[in-house]
Amino acid sequence: MSELAAVLFDVDGTLADTERDGHLVAFNRAFADAGLDWVWSEQLYGELLAVTGGKERIHYYLEQFNGEVGHSADELPGFVAKLHAEKNCHYTQLLSEGAIPLRPGVKQLLQQARAEGLRLAIATTTSPENVSALLHYALDPAAESWFEVIGAGDVVPAKKPAPDIYDYVLEQMKLEPEQCLALEDSVNGVRSSLAAGIKTIVTVNGFTRDDDFSGAALVVDQIGEPGQPFSVLSGNAGDASYLDVALMRRLLSS
Repeated sequence: MSELAAVLFDVDGTLADTERDGHLVAFNRAFADAGLDWVWSEQLYGELLAVTGGKERIHYYLEQFNGEVGHSADELPGFVAKLHAEKNCHYTQLLSEGAIPLRPGVKQLLQQARAEGLRLAIATTTSPENVSALLHYALDPAAESWFEVIGAGDVVPAKKPAPDIYDYVLEQMKLEPEQCLALEDSVNGVRSSLAAGIKTIVTVNGFTRDDDFSGAALVVDQIGEPGQPFSVLSGNAGDASYLDVALMRRLLSS
């Protein structure tokens, strides 16, 4: 039986409510700056989250909801890339203003994991720049160094729900899936981690609470911390009231 060696974290929706408080706001600001009359509501954005990756999400919106873009097929990739880059600038600005705090228990769990010698990594579809900004502003200016590997953005060709990003992180860390736990928040994330053979804990958010998390080891409403307990939605947390290293080790061995 393998002992827990590393914890692999998704970012958006897992470490912070970045989708609702960050990316959605930033997308709409970028649209306005570009003179577009697009406004993504929370309900629409929840549907768009079925697609991972910001540029991919814009393309999906144009294909499914708004065919009036005014650019040729040759011009469209450049238009989308520029629009996405502007969105990322707004996202970083929101982070610098303190508008996107970490979710409850995240900082405590990371600090405990480090103190107990666990290796940490990031496995996400968001861009490396966005990961760096979130870690710097919401966690600690030196937090990027806490993670041995940051698998992000286009480092692999296929984004979640494909397992590629987790396969990449495992390869970089020279670890087997059985030595790791993944923390995710969405159905695409869970499909990705499980396809890579990694036991997965889910901490849901407002966009993902009703997703199908079949196969997850534990599903909770938040990581939680002393004085702010989680609610277990699926799985067995025993007598634990928040996620800590002891619970993660038990879940891996069960």
